[in-house]
Amino acid sequence: MNSTSSLVVEITRGNAVESRHKVDAVIADAEGSRVRIYGDADRETYPRSSVKALQALPLVESGAADKFGFEPRHLALACASHQGEKIHTETAGEILLAAGLTVTCLECGAQMPAKPEDIQQLAREVVPVSAIHNNCSGKHSGFLAFAVQEGFETSGYVKIDHPVQKEIAGTLEAMTGAKHGEDNHGIDGCSIPTYRIPLENLANAYAKFGVGDDVNPARSTAILRLRDACMAHPEMVAGTDAFDTRIMTALKGRVLTKTGAEGVFTVAIPELGLGMAIKCHDGTTRAAEAACATLIQNAFLESESELSQTELTALKTLATPTVENRIGLKVGEVNVAQ
Repeated sequence: MNSTSSLVVEITRGNAVESRHKVDAVIADAEGSRVRIYGDADRETYPRSSVKALQALPLVESGAADKFGFEPRHLALACASHQGEKIHTETAGEILLAAGLTVTCLECGAQMPAKPEDIQQLAREVVPVSAIHNNCSGKHSGFLAFAVQEGFETSGYVKIDHPVQKEIAGTLEAMTGAKHGEDNHGIDGCSIPTYRIPLENLANAYAKFGVGDDVNPARSTAILRLRDACMAHPEMVAGTDAFDTRIMTALKGRVLTKTGAEGVFTVAIPELGLGMAIKCHDGTTRAAEAACATLIQNAFLESESELSQTELTALKTLATPTVENRIGLKVGEVNVAQ
């Protein structure tokens, strides 16, 4: 196990460093061993949306996914932080419809789509922005389908004492080995509970998730089903041109990445048996993205697994993105300096 100081991501402009961001990261294997540490492995952080794939496990394990005929693209959306594009809102609508529900059942709150063209399209069609456009509507639709399957009251499904959230907290606790209780929880942007988890525990959970390693065979099967759905449909997990979409498309079937708010990332690399958890100290997403791509690139290069030139080029582009001004002129770069 190698342990070093935190990664430093530099933002340059011209020939000078304009900003520096510290990033902690842990790389672990499915057996629970620390493979490499950058900074504080025990740092507790709210994982936010980076654990959505784990939160979707009850949807599959309960039989709801099969009962309602959900395809891999539906399961991928249940793990998503999408951009409110038409493919996302229509798929979330299909999940709700299959469970006999409507958009009014969503308790995640209305949110504008991420892309200006999608906002403009809604305006042209005189369609009001609603909770279906929320980047978490796929996850919430999955929660609701799970609630229907189990016979739970759908109203209030976001509250910490609701059976849906209790089941999810128990699943997260089992997967991460970290306590999920009232004394270490906060409220996420979409109104569900989020719990502080050490980076090492997150990394271990995603190493296990990548290889489908669980003592419960049914859970292992559910893990692999969700993993494969996400890697097969990265456009559902994130959206057009999003980091997760780009990296999973470039390394099709070789890596699963999931962003979380405030500079968090989780990663699973099945063929290497590795999981990663990343947290940018100041919550800067572009710094966390650069660190994520760099660590994935390094993990492959240090192993016996080969990367094609196309894969290498994609990783380098994501690890060292350019900084552009309003007219598209390159004015700087993002680099992992350490």
